[in-house]
Amino acid sequence: MASDIQHRPVYGSTTVPRSTNINNPVASFLRQLQSKARNHSGQLFGLLAFFISGGILLLLTGITVTAFVLGFIAFLPIIIISSPIWIPLFLLVTGFLSLAGMVFGTAALISWTYRYFKGMHPVGSDQVDYARSRIFDTAAHVKDYAGGYFHGKQKDAAPGA
Repeated sequence: MASDIQHRPVYGSTTVPRSTNINNPVASFLRQLQSKARNHSGQLFGLLAFFISGGILLLLTGITVTAFVLGFIAFLPIIIISSPIWIPLFLLVTGFLSLAGMVFGTAALISWTYRYFKGMHPVGSDQVDYARSRIFDTAAHVKDYAGGYFHGKQKDAAPGA
């Protein structure tokens, strides 16, 4: 008689009641229902974390922008008064950095070219060799095609020659 007692699920429980009878329609229905039900707790936790971290980042962005604006307003008189120093200094620094970048680029180009022509195979030399061979092959094909084309036209233009 103890085996005839059916265990009913607790309200809100996700467990399916065990039954000794496999053909029990209620147990079968509950198993199907549980297999198709999704677990949304992970998605809900992710959404909650997204909104909390988004709110914190938005708050920090607001504080940063406010501090920048207030600092700019506070230091604006000093910036305006000292602008005769800042503008030439900016131009000097910009000119120096531009010149240094161009010198560095030129030195790198000369070094790569020297190593390439000495046969040291610098980085990218395989691509240059491949491009050179493709250009040479294309030029040869165009020369052959154009040579045949022009010779054919000359024969047509002067049949008695």
